[in-house]
Amino acid sequence: MTAKIYNLLYTYSFLVLALNISILTTGNVQAEEFFTIQNDELQRPTGYREWVYVGTPLTPNELNNGKAAFPEFHNVYIDPKSWSHWKKKGEFRNGTILMKELVAVGSKAAVSGQGYFQGNFLGLEATIKSKKHFPNEPGNWGYYSFSTLDHSSLNKTAKAFPAASCNACHAASAADDFVFTQYYPILSAGKAKGKEATGGVSSDLTMQE
Repeated sequence: MTAKIYNLLYTYSFLVLALNISILTTGNVQAEEFFTIQNDELQRPTGYREWVYVGTPLTPNELNNGKAAFPEFHNVYIDPKSWSHWKKKGEFRNGTILMKELVAVGSKAAVSGQGYFQGNFLGLEATIKSKKHFPNEPGNWGYYSFSTLDHSSLNKTAKAFPAASCNACHAASAADDFVFTQYYPILSAGKAKGKEATGGVSSDLTMQE
């Protein structure tokens, strides 16, 4: 190998190393498997509809004296690695992220009859369990909302709410580690059930073979 070729290879290797260091240190980015926090702001996750869907609670105004605290549908998804951990261990791993889409109540009638049917998207929220980012918060959970005040669009980033504004209700009533798993049968029935949690293998219902 000539000295010229050797010098070129050495220079190329040095540039690649410098570029990698620059990428890792620029902007104080702290990237986890399924979310990125930069300068204490959560970057809005994308692709979460490809994660594991766990349920859609609804507390409509009509059943709450016209003043429901959360009158919209909540479509909730958990990242696949945390779902795998949950069905194996029955606990939420450090690094868990749950995404919640807020959807308005749309039509109340369909060909199937009277009911509540989803309408327009209203907002997007996230809940993250992280010892790194929330070492002093109950359960190490943090709560975010990307919704604008008028619910007309989404912000690209979000700062965590003060935990006290969310955690008191979760601490008092949530079934598992500040999460309302009792309202999500996919989570409650799949807790530490392994393959049975994936669907179709077994059921809490009596099923014929």
